[in-house]
Amino acid sequence: MKNYKLILLTVVLFLGCKSAQTNETSLPNVTIHMIGDSTMANKKNPDENPERGWGQVLPQFFNDKVTIKNHAVNGRSTKSFRDLNHWQPVLDSLQPGNYVFIQFGHNDGKETDPARYTNPQTAYRYNLIRYIEETRAKGAIPILFSSIARRKFNPEGVLLDAHGNYTLQARLVAQEMSVPFIDMQYLTEQMEVSFGVEESKKLHLHFEKGENAYFPDGITDNTHLSVLGATEICKLFVSELRMQQLPLVKYLK
Repeated sequence: MKNYKLILLTVVLFLGCKSAQTNETSLPNVTIHMIGDSTMANKKNPDENPERGWGQVLPQFFNDKVTIKNHAVNGRSTKSFRDLNHWQPVLDSLQPGNYVFIQFGHNDGKETDPARYTNPQTAYRYNLIRYIEETRAKGAIPILFSSIARRKFNPEGVLLDAHGNYTLQARLVAQEMSVPFIDMQYLTEQMEVSFGVEESKKLHLHFEKGENAYFPDGITDNTHLSVLGATEICKLFVSELRMQQLPLVKYLK
């Protein structure tokens, strides 16, 4: 009887593994295009540079059926990404079934820079809608993200908002357009708070003079990400992907 149960268990496990392999093999290849700002963008000299965009780290979380093309550029807003002709080549390359991850906001709020600033209630909102409509017109699938939080604690240790109405507008656009929405500001605020005032420095770029060869004069940057910070943000995204049960879940490792 014991031998019978052992054989049955072996067969069940074998069939289960075989089924999972077959399911993964039958999945079509998928391309993800990422458009956004420096918090998402690839960074130069990754062997020496301790900074990472979260889009730079993301490929390791997907299987080899997924190709990620990270088009995000440092310093870009919804306005300047289009005006400086970063969007048109992406749009021209889109194929049906491709995904487009859209994340802007940090630079849309630059009130002293007319090349980048957008009013969240008007231009920012309509710029997002236009990216979504143009993505869908090519048969591709948009996913909208709010901006990640800045590490901005007050003297009492309270993490403060740094994005004003931009996140609200992104959420409203996602609802209006029935687009999947990943609220990265909310998720990363929780992350910053969970690390605490001091430990959260490790998520960003904090080096004293002489501590890191890439920043010989030192750096204090509470917006951009370290390898740890970018990796933790990808984990938050993957967790949210699973929670929302979006189709890309099938491609996670």
